[in-house]
Amino acid sequence: MTLPVIWHPGYTIAQPPDHPFPMGKFTVLGALLQDRGHRLQPAAPARFEWLRRVHTADYLAALAEGRLGPREQRRTGFACTPALYERCRLETGGTVAAVRLALAEGLACNAAGGTHHAHADFGSGYCLLNDLAVATRWALEEAGLHRVLILDLDVHQGDGTARLLQDEPRAFTFSLHCRENFPARKARSDYDLELPRGSGDAEYLEALGACLPWLLDQVQPELVILDAGVDVHQDDRLGYLRLSDGGLLARDEQVLRACRQRQIPTAAVIGGGYDRDLMRLARRHALLFEAAARVAAD
Repeated sequence: MTLPVIWHPGYTIAQPPDHPFPMGKFTVLGALLQDRGHRLQPAAPARFEWLRRVHTADYLAALAEGRLGPREQRRTGFACTPALYERCRLETGGTVAAVRLALAEGLACNAAGGTHHAHADFGSGYCLLNDLAVATRWALEEAGLHRVLILDLDVHQGDGTARLLQDEPRAFTFSLHCRENFPARKARSDYDLELPRGSGDAEYLEALGACLPWLLDQVQPELVILDAGVDVHQDDRLGYLRLSDGGLLARDEQVLRACRQRQIPTAAVIGGGYDRDLMRLARRHALLFEAAARVAAD
């Protein structure tokens, strides 16, 4: 079974050929998903008022005008330009669109997103706008929800998301990540679960399986937002965990099936992944959509 996917050609913009962030992966992933029969639906840029619920006006203005200084740009990993800001607005709007679609249909995916290192007034680690926090605020303020659970399974802790939502009792942040990894100074999520370097499929799936039912049953969310980062993969340059392709697929299917069994609408984003081979990386990201299609078909 195929499913609707939020995507936009503007998710990819030009970067220097030696840039460490694999910006072209979004184009390759979109083509791969279309070839597999998924229905690609366009993203629209996130509205300014959505961003202002999470980010400061001064920071947004500096991003929009390309006025971040050298130190701030080094922290983000990008030369910040108005074009990059518009690309990030598209990505963030795509996550909001996935949330809206999930609330209507039960399950939806954005073929981008997971920018969990962005903070209120600065970017970090290739993240400029925090789409997870923006979409959570949208769900709470505009969709009228009372409880949102963020399941962040990227290999890096979602420090920006944790700090942005730390004073929001209607949002619950969960991060399962590699202990010895970026960021060096971790935030405090509502629930952090750390794994040591070198953990593989068995250790990872056992740890996730031990806490997932409790999370869903105790938090009782009206919406789950899943960050399905593939930088936990054994061949990822920035990961330090050792999941296989099969482990990734099992992880995503485990989460989506548990949410589906409890009839919890779920919006998923692709999160991090840093292989220089774009096709190999896109195939890893595509495992999320394969898991979602399997669950939707049941």
